[in-house]
Order: sequence, then structure tokens, then C-alpha cells
Amino acid sequence: MTLNKFITNSSLFFLTISSTIVMVSCGQQTDTVTDTVAEVISPVEVTTISRTALAEYTELSAVSSYQQKSYVKANINGYIQSAKAVVGNRVTAGSLLFSLITKEARAIGNAVNQLDPGLRFSGVSTIRADQSGFITSVSHQKGDYVQDGEALAVISNQNSLVFLLDLPYELHRLLSNQQAVEVLLPDGERLEGQISGSLPVVDSLAQTQRMIIKVSTPQQIPEGLIGKVKIRKASSPNAQVLPKSAVLSNETEDEFWVMKMTNDSTAVKVPVKKGIENDKLIEIVSPIFKSNERIISTGNYGIADTAKVKVVKQL
Repeated sequence: MTLNKFITNSSLFFLTISSTIVMVSCGQQTDTVTDTVAEVISPVEVTTISRTALAEYTELSAVSSYQQKSYVKANINGYIQSAKAVVGNRVTAGSLLFSLITKEARAIGNAVNQLDPGLRFSGVSTIRADQSGFITSVSHQKGDYVQDGEALAVISNQNSLVFLLDLPYELHRLLSNQQAVEVLLPDGERLEGQISGSLPVVDSLAQTQRMIIKVSTPQQIPEGLIGKVKIRKASSPNAQVLPKSAVLSNETEDEFWVMKMTNDSTAVKVPVKKGIENDKLIEIVSPIFKSNERIISTGNYGIADTAKVKVVKQL
């Protein structure tokens, strides 16, 4: 046997042995990975179907406004001698707001009365509030010269407080006159309101109709405050419901399903048709589940259509 032939045979022998070792190793690794995947068990929490009355609401914004405003106007040409009107102050009907003096009376002073006391000439005119409310605007102060009919202040009637709601026209059937609604203020206070009317006009761009909500409150609500109004869209007196976390959907949210336990360790995907919902519950219209059937409520996201699971908690 020549040296070259011996080297060639030796190389083939070692190559064969190496290939065998690699194949055996790969087979062992494949088996190990397969065994590991098969042993994946997801911990889950489960719940059961319940029956309850359920309502679905839509939330819209409404703006506070005072429908009745009294404009305090000057009744003569002259100078403001005194001004008791202060923005934010409450006034009652008949309260003194301004006193005016004509420029002639201001120029000659009390000289006429000194010449003839019987004339009782003063040239002063007083202006009083014609309704109760609070002052929202003052446009002139003491010493200003004003003309007859010029606006001096604005009084808003607190009893005329309303909230104006721009309702999308497709929802107009949900509200009717004299219907009770609730207005939630930004500070958490809730006001009971009532639909007192609507304007017979629709905004051509937004396609909304303005609804007037009458509220009654002893506190002073600033004009322009935005509140939230909840409007009931639909309701069911005996809905089959699940927690929202138990219902899954695709990216376009046109398919819905739940993961139902078939035994103590296996869950399967069950397509469902959902109905109305609120912030916590979803109505399941179909199929009708039995009261003892267990549905995964936590740990259901991302698992296979048929999955091995371990129940760690039942709600």
C-alpha cells in the first residue's frame, strides 16, 4: 500500500465517522426542541358566563350658556359718578349699579340750587338692575363719559343656565323633549338635566343638531364650561355577558372569538357574535354558553386555536 492510498483511506474513514456523529447530534437536538415545544403550557385565568342588564352609552360634549342676559345701559348723556357693578358679584332686581351726572350739572355744580333751592336740581340719574343674577361684564368705570343707550354692564340670569349639545343627526332619535339626561362636569360633579328643546336647524358641515339641556343647580356655573353627556344607545335587560378581556378580535375588529376550556388542560377557539358593551362587559349574542362552561379571561392572547393551558385562577 502506497503512502498516498493510506492517507486517502484514512481521510474517508474519519469523514464517515464525523458525519455519523453530526447526524446523531442533530437528531438529538431536534428531538429536544420538539419535546420542549410540546411541553409549553400557558397559565390562564378562567371565568363563566353571567346574565345581567346591560346598556351601551355614547358620550358627547355640551357647553354651558346663559340664555337670558340683561344689558345695563346709560339713560342720559353724562359722566359716571359712581359704579357699584363688579364682575362676578351677585345682584338682585332693583340693586343700584351706576349713577350718572350730566356734563351741565357737573360744570355748574350746586350753583342753581343756591340761587333757587326750590328747583332741587341735581342732574344725577341712577341705574338699577332689572333682574337678579350675576354680573358677567362691565364696560365702563367711574369718571367715564357715556352716551344715552350705551352698554355699561351685562347681567346673566342664573336661572337661565343651559348646556348646549351638538348632537350628530344620525343619533337624534335617541333624544326626545323632556327626556332626562346627566351632565358630568370636569370636577366630577353630576348635574341632572332635561332636554328642553332643539333648534330646527342642522349644521351643514358637521351635520349636527343643537339640543338644549336645562339644568338646575345652586352653584354658579361659568359660561363656556364643557361637560360630558352620556346618551344611551342600546340596552338589554338580560344579556349574556363576559369580561372584555375574555373576547378577542382580529386587527380589523370584524371577527371575534373566545377560548373555551374543553377539559382541565385544553382550550379551543370558539367564534362569537358580540352585541352591546360598556367599559367592563361585552354581550355575547351567539352562541349561547352553559353556565358552567369555562372561558379564559386572562392569558388568552396569542395562544393557538387549540392550546395546552394550566388554570391558575377561576373568577
